[in-house]
Amino acid sequence: MPKFIYETIPATENEKPEYFEIEQPEGAAPLTRHPVSGQPVRRVVIAGAGELKVQPADEGGCGCGPSGCCG
Repeated sequence: MPKFIYETIPATENEKPEYFEIEQPEGAAPLTRHPVSGQPVRRVVIAGAGELKVQPADEGGCGCGPSGCCG
């Protein structure tokens, strides 16, 4: 079963998010609440291994994606 990383959504600017990892079945809906505290959460998207190089838009790229272009 894959593991997913989540972070709590801070209620104030001064509050730091709490990160946690949880196993969920493939295709399961993302959590919306922390399983213990009930605080709102969001799934954290983590890129694969390696360095992501982005060509800035002012150098001919669109500014996102590994090749410098989106989509």
